[in-house]
Amino acid sequence: QVQLVESGGGLVQAGGSLRLSCTASGTIFSINTMDWYRQAPGKQRELVATITNGGSTNLADSVKGRFTISRDNARNTVYLQMNSLKPEDTAVYTCNAHLTYYSGSAKMTGYRWGQGTQVTVSS
Repeated sequence: QVQLVESGGGLVQAGGSLRLSCTASGTIFSINTMDWYRQAPGKQRELVATITNGGSTNLADSVKGRFTISRDNARNTVYLQMNSLKPEDTAVYTCNAHLTYYSGSAKMTGYRWGQGTQVTVSS
């Protein structure tokens, strides 16, 4: 059993900050890429940020200069620091990890999604 759990969402005023966390748990062998996605009602899911096992990062143009993605490998956790939040950042933020894990004696590789955490930015 492998799962990802997000936390840190909430209601914040425009210009404020939030820090999202996503922690993977289970019989994990390794985690490669960890990503943050977001999806607003009626809109397609959008890739916000990604970070590789080596620490290289990519951010969507819409959040560059405002958001920072980081990871703590010892804790199997990825963070998304969100500053200067705008109402258009309002969405459910979900983390995704490409990982290798154990299922019984078998080693498997695949993706896992968290349940998501709501971020609401008021104007």
